[in-house]
Amino acid sequence: MILGIGTDLANIDRIAGVLERHGDRFRNRVFTETEQRKAERRRDVAGTYAKRWAAKEACSKALGTGLRMGIAWKDMAVSNLRTGQPVMEVTGWAKERLDAMTPPGHEAIIHVTLTDDHPWAQAFVLIEARPLAGR
Repeated sequence: MILGIGTDLANIDRIAGVLERHGDRFRNRVFTETEQRKAERRRDVAGTYAKRWAAKEACSKALGTGLRMGIAWKDMAVSNLRTGQPVMEVTGWAKERLDAMTPPGHEAIIHVTLTDDHPWAQAFVLIEARPLAGR
């Protein structure tokens, strides 16, 4: 069953400007070390950050809270499987919210997809509840 859906569109040029103006202060407030390492290795640094920004916004929407209800930016983190597929991990208050919205006897799976076409970066997050094995 679907527990939540969220999407967000970020302007890559806007994120590039924020990176230029606020640098590490912005990076360290919003992105985990893993996300920063990934972005800084890429040719399109701003685009990589913009996709992850959009993913965090989309995840907060899928959780039904937005970013105003106590979820910290770093409570949501995007990494990639070896295949390149993006995955979302939640910790802190975001994890508490996810656990609270997951029905008993189910596990929550967060699906995330990212795309960009300059100057836009987009993310889509779907949270699914799957019955636990053997139920």
